[in-house]
Amino acid sequence: MEDIALIEKLEFSKKLSIEIQEKVEIAKVTEVDINTASEFYRPAASRGALVFFLLNELYKIHSFYKFSLDSYVIVVRRAIRLVAEAMNKKKKGAEPVEGEEGEEAKEGEEEEKAEEAPPEEEEEEEDGEMTPRTLAARVDALTESITYQSLNYCRRGTLE
Repeated sequence: MEDIALIEKLEFSKKLSIEIQEKVEIAKVTEVDINTASEFYRPAASRGALVFFLLNELYKIHSFYKFSLDSYVIVVRRAIRLVAEAMNKKKKGAEPVEGEEGEEAKEGEEEEKAEEAPPEEEEEEEDGEMTPRTLAARVDALTESITYQSLNYCRRGTLE
């Protein structure tokens, strides 16, 4: 009786081990894909870090000019969202309707900057992956948007 239970547990362990090995292989492939994709976005990340550290040094001018990382992350997320919305509108070919932008409609400058994203070529995307040209346009738009939104955020907080 005990031998049968032991054999069943060993078979279950072997089956579990095989499943884990398969998942480890998938994880390795996924890690390579993530690292490759993150390298494409490095210019936008570098610009965002540069602008944050520039803003972070403004406290030397006056103690009022202190920016938290949490507030900066919100600004960067807004910049990313604006680029995503602009690229989705171009992809669908739809013209923006007045009043549909919500928060962006209130801030005309942000809306104008989002619409100034570099024009992208009409290219087919396979399985949700971006073509190199589309990806480069997206990274350029992200870099510009992060810079603009960050400096606009700083501008609103500075004293004359």
